[in-house]
Amino acid sequence: MAWINRVSYAESTGKLKNLYDRVKGPDNNVDNIMMIHSLRPHTLEGHMVMYKNVLHHSSNKLEKWLLELIGIWVSELNSCDYCVKHHFAGLKRLLQDDARAIVLMNQLAKKNINSMPLQNREKLALEYAQLLTEKPAKVTKEIVNSLCESGFSDGEILEINQVVAYFNYANRTVLGLGCNTEGDILGLSPGNSNDPDDWSHN
Repeated sequence: MAWINRVSYAESTGKLKNLYDRVKGPDNNVDNIMMIHSLRPHTLEGHMVMYKNVLHHSSNKLEKWLLELIGIWVSELNSCDYCVKHHFAGLKRLLQDDARAIVLMNQLAKKNINSMPLQNREKLALEYAQLLTEKPAKVTKEIVNSLCESGFSDGEILEINQVVAYFNYANRTVLGLGCNTEGDILGLSPGNSNDPDDWSHN
């Protein structure tokens, strides 16, 4: 499940158990990406605050499915199978259209943005995500301006930026410590966007 020791839910005490109780899913299941922080609970807390606010906050204006798609794209670019699997399950749930979700995923796997059934501005967001992931120093003001000209507000561009930054962080956490999906329930997320403090996964 990982290359470093972890503390299971059954073994947890104190602050760690309190955090696990906030993030757990059915049958006390804690995702491996969260459990991998168990030797330093303060980093688990920081991870969840970032994740909840970037992807699952009522103040976000962009559609949640688009934010998930951008996260999957970043994870695909980083070859992070763990995050691709988890968030593809989430994307299917959000779209409520398995056929469309599969088409989008197939095109992402082929790294073929132009053939995706998306609006031009959504494709631009994916192009920005790719550049920021692979060559961050190559991002220019003109590229950000093109997002604005395509119809994104500055606040929405910030949302896209933060999703890209978060998934690069999460991917490197997973890939750098050998985290896999064994024992996880795919697709669970803290979906209550109206309460930033509700981290429960369902």
